[in-house]
Amino acid sequence: MTGTRPAWLRQLPFTATVLVLSLFGVAMIYSAGVLEVPSPVTEGLWLRQAVILAAAVVGLLILSRVPLRWFEWFAMPVYIVGVAVLAITLVAGTGAGTAEGVNSFLSIAGFRFQPAEAAKVTTALALALLLARREEPPRYLRDLLTPALLVAVPLGLVLLQPDLGTALAFVGMFFAIIYWARTPWPLILFAASPGLGLLLAFSARVWSVYIIVLVVALYLYRFRLYLVESVSVILGNVAAGAVAQPLWNSLAQYQRNRLLVFLDPSLDPRNAGWQLIQSKVAIGSGGLMGKGFTAGTQKRLAFLPEQHTDFIFSVVGEELGFVGTSLTLLLFCHLFLRMIRMAETASTPFAGLFIFGIMGVWLTHVFVNVGMTIGVVPITGIPLPFISYGGSFLLMSWTAAAIAVALASEDP
Repeated sequence: MTGTRPAWLRQLPFTATVLVLSLFGVAMIYSAGVLEVPSPVTEGLWLRQAVILAAAVVGLLILSRVPLRWFEWFAMPVYIVGVAVLAITLVAGTGAGTAEGVNSFLSIAGFRFQPAEAAKVTTALALALLLARREEPPRYLRDLLTPALLVAVPLGLVLLQPDLGTALAFVGMFFAIIYWARTPWPLILFAASPGLGLLLAFSARVWSVYIIVLVVALYLYRFRLYLVESVSVILGNVAAGAVAQPLWNSLAQYQRNRLLVFLDPSLDPRNAGWQLIQSKVAIGSGGLMGKGFTAGTQKRLAFLPEQHTDFIFSVVGEELGFVGTSLTLLLFCHLFLRMIRMAETASTPFAGLFIFGIMGVWLTHVFVNVGMTIGVVPITGIPLPFISYGGSFLLMSWTAAAIAVALASEDP
């Protein structure tokens, strides 16, 4: 790496925003642990988060000095290691601290680590390298097959845990990177269409109309696709519609309930609907300025479930109000705008693709996490970047930030 100033200083607006969000997260985790009846579960979590944050800062100072070519050399090997560790997690993993039946952590010498968080970073490196080595942007759906398979392997292993929230981050990463690789919009939409078909399969009438629209779109785009690609898109959507019911039947009862109460929380107000109802009450009661730091009543009475992790944004809304939540989202907007700028000015396609891919991961986390607290999307176990409690998530988010700083600071 060239340049007289350290990489973190050359990308100061980005690193400062990450640090501010992380310090704010430590403060909100502390507040989440201030209860009317102290709980051993939340006691001292803010201090653990602060210690991990300190280690993450040191890691950024070191990792951001690594030359770009090293990341290119190690991208595929670390991807293979990441996939292997995910496979091991299915066998030897533990679900402590996660949703019932989810085996997503490995415990080594008393230290619990979530391999899926590391897999996000390693997959982003590998996918960025794969697309950066191509001489021209993807022009056909077949050009997206290898990138899709590369993401599908860790994505499938995460789904087998099963951890839907984390799996969504891989989807966000994939579409962010292929977009930055200058894939035409119609190809991106066709590639995403089976997922949309799966969501619309709840109604035979809606799904039928959707298939007709898709066929018309493929016909209009026929001169830019091979016949086999158009047929594959249709078959993919038909398959998605066909597996919708079996997939629903395979879901655990708590997962079904989460989807049902998203449509109507009153269906199960004391169980599955409890989280959403209490989250809305907490955020709504915050008003303009909030009830004050550590003073949230829903939080203090422990009505908010997982208030230090998945529902930390509800604590922000109750205690800091509309002003606090708006400032939080503005910080994230600033972070994403800086990442777009970093990707635009990156010296190599590999650097730009990785930075934009990590932005896609974090954007997915923010959208889903905030959306589920206000009832815009179904509840899934997905934390808010840099703010929710979670050692693995914070450490790997800072690792991704350090790599982004290193890549963005590499001179042409």
